[in-house]
Amino acid sequence: MSNVLKTALALALIAPAAAAQELESAVVKLHTTRRNPDFLQPWTKRAPEELSGSGVLLSDGRILTNAHVVMYARQVYVQPYQSSDKFSAEVEVLAPGIDLAVLTLDDPSAFAGVQAPEIEAALPRAQDPVSVYGYPMGGSELSITEGIVSRIEYDDYYFETAAARIQVDAALNPGNSGGPVFSDGRVIGLVFSGIREADNIGYIIPSEEVLRFLDDAADGTYDGIPRVTGEFVTLENDALRARLGAGDDVTGLVVRRAGAGSPLEEWDVVMRVGDHDISNDGKVQVSAGLRMNFRYMVPQLAVGGSVPVTVFRGGESVEVSLPTPNRPDLVAPSLAGDYPRYFIYGPLVFTAATQEFIGGTFNAFGPGMALKQSPMLGRWRDAPQFEGEELVVVTSRMFSHKITKGYDDAIFATVADVDGIAVRNLAHLVEILRDGTSRFVEFRFHDNAQETLVFERDAIEDATEDILSDNGIRHECSEDLRELWRGGE
Repeated sequence: MSNVLKTALALALIAPAAAAQELESAVVKLHTTRRNPDFLQPWTKRAPEELSGSGVLLSDGRILTNAHVVMYARQVYVQPYQSSDKFSAEVEVLAPGIDLAVLTLDDPSAFAGVQAPEIEAALPRAQDPVSVYGYPMGGSELSITEGIVSRIEYDDYYFETAAARIQVDAALNPGNSGGPVFSDGRVIGLVFSGIREADNIGYIIPSEEVLRFLDDAADGTYDGIPRVTGEFVTLENDALRARLGAGDDVTGLVVRRAGAGSPLEEWDVVMRVGDHDISNDGKVQVSAGLRMNFRYMVPQLAVGGSVPVTVFRGGESVEVSLPTPNRPDLVAPSLAGDYPRYFIYGPLVFTAATQEFIGGTFNAFGPGMALKQSPMLGRWRDAPQFEGEELVVVTSRMFSHKITKGYDDAIFATVADVDGIAVRNLAHLVEILRDGTSRFVEFRFHDNAQETLVFERDAIEDATEDILSDNGIRHECSEDLRELWRGGE
């Protein structure tokens, strides 16, 4: 073999190895110390727990990972590939709904000289080969598993968020979360979920969702994914089509309930979003061989807070603009990484219901809540009925004190009124109790069979000080309510 051929062969072998080394160097291991909220004792936090996950270097030196890897983290350390060093980092932007987060390193030079991988803007195709990089449990070194793209679909993520997602058959395990998925040397997505009951089935967040998140969060604040609200049903039933006068040329979704502020009406048929026809099962053709729910097109077509749609109404086609809010407007919103608000008054602890609170309490106490006909179960996905509405809930068992004599516990009961004044939200509850002057304080609840609680005002306010002292609680309310309780607005 000539020297020229030997050199060419050596270079051919070295180039892929160098490229692989470059990808590996951009994948990091994350070590976090997390303190989750304690919903039953919102004045404190749960005990610290140590977790690990994965992440990938961005071109600006920051680290991209999953939100659930760093949510409620008190400490975050980034460990480079094949290194014992751990660099401190802070969570810069957190988006729990789409499960993405960006970290900023305290030492910007920590990854000097490391090349960040390219992020592919387009969706992959089914059967494309993929390589999953990360640091799953069971070892300390970088793990690489291989597979293919099994399916691409539009589906739910977390906290009323929906977006495109990719199913892969590569093995995913705890610790892989936040790690990049490569195809042809480019990032096509980020690991975020696996199915425990199934072998080799996992989901990744497509790179187009990652890029949209990074673009949104460029100013340091994440606004969310534009969406359309309301409820729709398919236009597949022959009787329904006849009832609406829909000929063969009419396809789309029937409006069952219009969202707040929407120009849609009941029985409208939404036929097109932008220039994309909607099928009778609610899908649009995204590309050759790929159909997805019409909502997939909304973030791509929305401009200035609205998206154009074509509606079949009363036998005619009508062009309307649908509002596209970035976040769901819920009477029980998500905490989005914050800790719960609370207010302690005598033996009672109040909070505002959130998606996390309702989900956690339902898993443990669902039958009891259903028996009491708790509004939380019926309204947890509802929009507020008026501006500022919250469901104010007793979050803990009553503290032990003589003024509770003869009363049943009111845990998870939803407050209807205090002293005959309907409670609008947690801050309003604080105002009512702060400004009350009558001898007695009366709490009434929405929940079936929950008795009205009556206390002498002077006695319950004196009890508050005793209870805080006896239980080592520093403040009677969360920081956002302290000025209000002390006389502010």
